[in-house]
Amino acid sequence: MASRDLIPPSPSEADYKREDEAGDVPLTHGNDPFVMFADWLALAREKEPNDPNAMALATVDEGGLPDVRMVLLKDADPRGFVFYTNLESAKGTQLAANQKAALCFHWKSLRRQVRVRGLVEAVSEAEADAYFASRARDSRIGAWASTQSRPLESRHALEKNVARYAAKFGIGEIPRPPFWSGCRVKPLRIEFWRDRPFRLHDRLVFERDDLASPFTQLRLYP
Repeated sequence: MASRDLIPPSPSEADYKREDEAGDVPLTHGNDPFVMFADWLALAREKEPNDPNAMALATVDEGGLPDVRMVLLKDADPRGFVFYTNLESAKGTQLAANQKAALCFHWKSLRRQVRVRGLVEAVSEAEADAYFASRARDSRIGAWASTQSRPLESRHALEKNVARYAAKFGIGEIPRPPFWSGCRVKPLRIEFWRDRPFRLHDRLVFERDDLASPFTQLRLYP
């Protein structure tokens, strides 16, 4: 098949002799996964050319079929990982019905990955208002104009909606739509993955039985 010709071959012996940036640096320097994540994200901001805060968000629909898309991380602390969305979108309705999700950060330039699984809760009204107010004005208008995930008859229809809301709000303040807010993924499991030669990767897992329990650490075979 022609498409198979586009898939890169498995690395050769010579490929594996490339400089290993990770070297023998320990995979972790403590027992706090949020500190470790902050360190990795800071490094990604230096190295990753586009959207170092991009993450894949996985949910399930009403039939149990997985759904995944890229979203942007907007906050991360011991409470969890936050993103914002139209609550009437596919991901919004799926999370309302099943408040569980998985995330995956993949920083190709660093050859590192972080996977998160956990429970989902809404951010506070104050958090959502503050973040919405920080967005560019056109993005705030766009939040009102887009009925996200629903059929769009033409690009022109979207542009008309944008113009309508731009005229409605004029030069005044643009309030946060009632259907637009944030979600926080509160992790039960966080896995840090680091590329190593010959596919003998490092995998370190922090996991807990419930949100009130401390994390425990374990390593996994690659």
